[in-house]
Amino acid sequence: MTMFPLSCELHVVLGAGPLGRATALALVMPGRHVRVVNRSGGLDLPLGIESVAVTLGQGDAAGAACAGAAAVYFCAQPPYHRWPQEFPALQEAAIAVASGSGARLVVAENLYGYGKVAGSMTETLPLTARTRKGRVRAEMHARLMDAHCRESVSVTVARGSDFFGPWVEGSAVGSRLFRAILNGRPAEVFGDPDTLHTYTFIEDFGAVLAILGTDDRAIGQVWHVPNAPAVSTRRFVELAFKLAKKKSRLRKVSRMELGALGLFVPPLREMKEMLYEFERPFVVDHRKFSVAFGDISTPLESAITQTLDWARGPSLGE
Repeated sequence: MTMFPLSCELHVVLGAGPLGRATALALVMPGRHVRVVNRSGGLDLPLGIESVAVTLGQGDAAGAACAGAAAVYFCAQPPYHRWPQEFPALQEAAIAVASGSGARLVVAENLYGYGKVAGSMTETLPLTARTRKGRVRAEMHARLMDAHCRESVSVTVARGSDFFGPWVEGSAVGSRLFRAILNGRPAEVFGDPDTLHTYTFIEDFGAVLAILGTDDRAIGQVWHVPNAPAVSTRRFVELAFKLAKKKSRLRKVSRMELGALGLFVPPLREMKEMLYEFERPFVVDHRKFSVAFGDISTPLESAITQTLDWARGPSLGE
């Protein structure tokens, strides 16, 4: 491990996907040592961020990587189609290393646990999802809160919607969509493209996790990530085409097509049960966070521009 001054406060990010990267970047500041823990290590990260090759399943090694941390950020997740089998155990490992190091545990969640709701989503909604992945999320959250109440770990949770931005691959508005836009091909979308949908910019999600890990007011609570005002998916795509200086072209992927594709691509098969999010208004209320910490959301045009800039670069898909 890289040597940092002993006076540096250690923050450990578990996972080096797009959210782990965004969180690490948001945490960097003088007097703070940021360490990213992932399976392979060797990441090309800015000065001030250390990369360590450790899996959460390596109990002693994972514990050593988190020893002395002020906060541990759980941004790791298994393959989308392996959530029920692997996600709960992965979270248990995160609870164990945070508890063992005396660190605050900051957890990134999504909105699946709410299930189908009427109106905008607030943090007070019960987790009553009936989908398979929604139930997994709800059960994992219940376990987190139990650990917070009964065990020696302080927990705080941030929930974001479908996200986009640099390094985002597996999302409804991930690199595949932006690559199509830049190449002038039709942008493939799911559900009703004319219903409102909240999309989360990945850098805003990372910034929120960094705030929650460094402010005691966040402990023991759930916070929705601030987002730009919800727009229809059609409007989102049209804006991206406009900023890319390409003619807007949109193609709706039907449930039947998604089912057929899912026969060969397991992650796509898993998306089918979540299509309701794109077939009715899916709007997130983030006023709780904004009142406490300020509205840090990036304007949609700026967020899409940054995503397009990244998607044009040679690092796409690396």
